[in-house]
Amino acid sequence: MNRIVLLLMLMVFTATLANQIKQTEEPDRLVEIGKASFYADRFTGRKTASGEIYQPYLLTAAHKTLPFGTQVKVTCQESQKSVVVKINDRGPFIRHRIIDLSKSAFQAINTLNKGEITVEVEVVEE
Repeated sequence: MNRIVLLLMLMVFTATLANQIKQTEEPDRLVEIGKASFYADRFTGRKTASGEIYQPYLLTAAHKTLPFGTQVKVTCQESQKSVVVKINDRGPFIRHRIIDLSKSAFQAINTLNKGEITVEVEVVEE
């Protein structure tokens, strides 16, 4: 009985997660909706996957697949504030997140008190 309940809970969680990450592709437009977070302070000064040094005051981000140098507009669904960032790293490595933002980029669209927010990510320039 416990296994059935656990299996049902897992199925509901998976379906909910799949609905949170949506991707729309239109001509010249790529939009993703999902969760975002920001880099911890311990990453300051370390090399990113592109070879650049991570600096929390720069408007940069990590994305799993977009080419390095791609400019994306990140809009917080709660505040409706946006920021344009440059992809210079790979990640995030937390399964349900679609982008990790530098600290200043995250702060531009929401408070740092929230560790994770729902965002829309739109490619503006590759």
